[in-house]
Amino acid sequence: MNEPASTLPPPAERPAAAMTPTRAAVIGALLTALGSMSMALYTPAMPALVAAFGTSMSLVKATLTAYFAGFAFTQLVVGPLSDAFGRRPIAFVFLALYVVGGFVAVFAPTVEILIAARLVQGIGAAVGVAVSRAIVRDLFTGQESARVLATIGIVLSIGPAVSPTIGGVVLQLAGWRAIFVVMLLLGIAAFVVVHRFMVETNTAPEADLVRPSRMLAAYVRLAGDARFLAPALSLGLSVGSIYALGTLLPFVLIGRVGLDPTLFGMGMLAQTGSYFVGGLAARALMGHMGAERLVTPGLVIAFVGAAATLSLEHPLEPGWAVVMAPIGLYAFAVALVIPALTTRVLAPFPEIAGSASALLGFLQMGSGFLGGVAGSFFLDPVVALQAVFATMQGLALAIHLFAPRR
Repeated sequence: MNEPASTLPPPAERPAAAMTPTRAAVIGALLTALGSMSMALYTPAMPALVAAFGTSMSLVKATLTAYFAGFAFTQLVVGPLSDAFGRRPIAFVFLALYVVGGFVAVFAPTVEILIAARLVQGIGAAVGVAVSRAIVRDLFTGQESARVLATIGIVLSIGPAVSPTIGGVVLQLAGWRAIFVVMLLLGIAAFVVVHRFMVETNTAPEADLVRPSRMLAAYVRLAGDARFLAPALSLGLSVGSIYALGTLLPFVLIGRVGLDPTLFGMGMLAQTGSYFVGGLAARALMGHMGAERLVTPGLVIAFVGAAATLSLEHPLEPGWAVVMAPIGLYAFAVALVIPALTTRVLAPFPEIAGSASALLGFLQMGSGFLGGVAGSFFLDPVVALQAVFATMQGLALAIHLFAPRR
């Protein structure tokens, strides 16, 4: 006997109908971009903060470390929370935390308070990556999932591409506090967009999933499953290089090459512009050869770009074009691999998609954080760039080629 029509939700309330691929991509890109833009806007100001607070570079770096730590570890909580209570309410709570952190950062009187504010911002921004990918898994699979993720990558690249430029210009015109005003406005805008346009996509939340034992069991299950672990590690190292470069390049391009913060921001367009072009290429190539067939050549090209930085100083003198050309090649290539590997990571785990997305995000941020920490042990920032970048991409390629997948 057919179910009475009155028991079915109206079409406008069905997540798949209300959250079209375009809407899901735009909302996902906005939520994800909030985290990366909060770092990219800020990096041109790092040298200026040393003078502003009369402090050491190590404490200024701690503001970035606090953001990384909050972002990375909070994802492990955000993912299960969104599985247990839904994507939308969890997005509201953590975006509110981000706004609070941004407000405190604007008026921070000391570097210690700024460190605490950046920690809160990182905790709040963590919701973007975990929830946006879980939304895609809730609604789409296979090639359609890869296409939506590719679109998210294209839209996402615009924000980080212009963020260093905006950050540098704002720093020159209004000082470093104005950069945090921009972040505060971005957080408020994200909150409004989620309220107005985001539809709940987790149609079967299970509150029991938030119990610590269930959360731990989900992560143990994922970590022990090669279907998750191999692509997640490869993707984590590949994308983690973006975050590691965010901490290394200011000291190479500003401290070594001699760019001022504004020129540094404009120069970073080469990286995110290349990612944008790579996203367009991935979207076009998927229709002809499928997303999976882009992974191996993409990782090979990314490694070639990273290895090309080994030529800096011997024989090539570091300059903007010499530094950014291989990084641009890497950024183009990594855009080719993200859609397929992300789909491969999430596809086998629909009931814990938030947890899978969170652990993937943790691996990405965690590898970027470790790359930045490893770079701090080198006295020469160029050597730090060479060692960290080439090692991370070499490991990503090796895991993809040789790690068991079942």
